[in-house]
Amino acid sequence: MDTTTAWTEVSQIWKENRHELVLSGAKVSQRIAENGLDKNIFHLQGLNYLNISHTSLETIPQDLSRLENLTTLVLHSNMISNIPEEIKALSKLKVIDCSRNRLKDIPQELSNFPQLMTVNLGSNLLKHLPCQRMNIKLAALDLSNNQFEVFPDVCYAELVHLAEIRVNGNRIKEIPGAIKVLPSLKLLDLADNCITDVPGDLADCVKLKDLNLKGNQLHDKRLHKLVDQCRTKQILDYVRQHGVKSESSAGQSGKSKKDKKGRKNSESEHLINDIEAVTHQLTVFRVSDDSRVVKILENVKSVRPHIVCCIVRNLNFTEENFKKFIQLQTKLHEGICEKRNAATLATHDLDLIVPGDLTYTAKPPKELKIKPLNRSKTYSAAALFQQLQTEADNLRREKKRNVYSGIHRYLYLIEGKPSFPCLLDASDQVISLPPITNSEITKMSTNTKNMLVEVTSSTSQQICRNVMDQFLKDLLPIGIATPQSNEQTLQQYHKLEIEQVKGVDIEGNMKLVYPSRTDLVFDDKVITVVRE
Repeated sequence: MDTTTAWTEVSQIWKENRHELVLSGAKVSQRIAENGLDKNIFHLQGLNYLNISHTSLETIPQDLSRLENLTTLVLHSNMISNIPEEIKALSKLKVIDCSRNRLKDIPQELSNFPQLMTVNLGSNLLKHLPCQRMNIKLAALDLSNNQFEVFPDVCYAELVHLAEIRVNGNRIKEIPGAIKVLPSLKLLDLADNCITDVPGDLADCVKLKDLNLKGNQLHDKRLHKLVDQCRTKQILDYVRQHGVKSESSAGQSGKSKKDKKGRKNSESEHLINDIEAVTHQLTVFRVSDDSRVVKILENVKSVRPHIVCCIVRNLNFTEENFKKFIQLQTKLHEGICEKRNAATLATHDLDLIVPGDLTYTAKPPKELKIKPLNRSKTYSAAALFQQLQTEADNLRREKKRNVYSGIHRYLYLIEGKPSFPCLLDASDQVISLPPITNSEITKMSTNTKNMLVEVTSSTSQQICRNVMDQFLKDLLPIGIATPQSNEQTLQQYHKLEIEQVKGVDIEGNMKLVYPSRTDLVFDDKVITVVRE
């Protein structure tokens, strides 16, 4: 290894004999664009974790094969067009994440990785995946948002650990009957494909608890309604009775099961009529003339263009449910927000915001001023970034590891950008600097009665809506509104009052509103949405 030419991050790994290397963000991207990836990386044969993300990297060097001890390879959010066949040398791989690239093909070599547990190839241009029969430890497969027309070749009884399959956002036309042989399948996301019929074999997936078929053109209108409004169990009960099974499954049900099947069929006939028998409730109030709006300026569209907001009123926090409220936001950032890569959620005490309209814009880091959450003084965004970077480096040295923690993990999302997105109140105070922090001046507390919620994204408007939907859904069981009582069931349930917020351009023309009629459509039978 040539320590005189090696990048600083690579030299540190070499000198300290560490096993994890993370290269991410604008500065790394610029170095790759100018001189290519540092080849000294491939002398670090002790590496077991390599993360190169959010860069201009277009090709994976063949020298990758020298890193034979890698167990985790993360290459998401780059510009990679192909994976070299030399990857076959990495026989210890357990995790591969090449999502959000430009992949068109996957080498056949990816069909034989005996230790491989997680494969994420979402958001690429893929039409085919090599047979996964030999990858006997495979547990999670994500092929979402690609161009598959045929279900991936994974329906084998040998795949005893395969629990999650995400193929939403493709062009898949059929669900193979052989899917029933997967003994551990718990989650199957087939949303937004071209599926018209659901085979009865799907109901034989005995552990399937989370099934998403939304956004398909199902011929069976009754099933279509169940998919939009019911839980997985009710959907599978219906499919079991009405879905067509493959020939290998036909005739296996004897007369002894006739009565049981008859009962289930009767249950499914009544299911549509029972959909409204729900507990938790979201009441949506329309935009009025005096409602707040968010002005979305042109200059933010090149930085972080997507935003949705809404207002939640009449909250009733306690110390206990406030902790759950904070934990929920952390959970969503780690999950559906993909560690803030896909979107960022922010909440504000509405009554602490200056009355008037909000403005979503972008400002140069030196001009943007904010009093960050849990800090006592006001910083420019540039100074705040530097402060957080220094804190992160000190913490990393103290703990002797190569990864950041807490809010410091997200600094690379704005690093090197000429302007930062921000949300301003009517007096031009910055109340939010996504995806990093909110302002202390609108901080939520147990005294908060009314809340403004914002979700922003650099990816898409739909992701913002999906995150907001999930947040409002998960808020209900926490019990932050005054509980109600169901006299028939003697159960306690919760209601939330949601007020629409619309986004407008600089001239006042409406560009979006949340929640719209197409938002807050749940497959959960314990929630109903009332639109006033």
